[in-house]
Amino acid sequence: MRVHICAVGRLRTGPERALIDDYLVRFDRTGRALGLGPAQMHEVEDKKGGGMSAEATLLERIIPKSSVIVALDERGKLQSSPEFATLLGDWRDGGRGDVAFVIGGADGIAPDLRKRADFRLSFGRMVWPHMLARAMLCEQLYRAASILAGSPYHRV
Repeated sequence: MRVHICAVGRLRTGPERALIDDYLVRFDRTGRALGLGPAQMHEVEDKKGGGMSAEATLLERIIPKSSVIVALDERGKLQSSPEFATLLGDWRDGGRGDVAFVIGGADGIAPDLRKRADFRLSFGRMVWPHMLARAMLCEQLYRAASILAGSPYHRV
């Protein structure tokens, strides 16, 4: 199952980028044998300042057709890492070819796109900057693959 991270904004070179790249490499290495990956980062930028609806239009263009759409949203469902791993495994085992994690811009994800999501995932009730949300998502993807592989990376 291919993983797509569809995010508003461009991530520049720096420590966040290095962290994200490291976790994506780890995920690809671990997930490949499990039928997970590769993971790809897709970035959009609303250069005209059209707000959430313009960002949603740009995001919808890059979300692969028939993907499981997961909106990262503070109002979404809180999950433990093992629960998240099980969710990914269930989608994979159910024959889903793609999962798209959607990270909105400064104002979040437009309500219409949020409603279209198959699942809303929360990293807590706090709002996180998109660069940190990306890093946390990438780490959790790697952790999920490690859990599914039976690796000792995840400890209870």
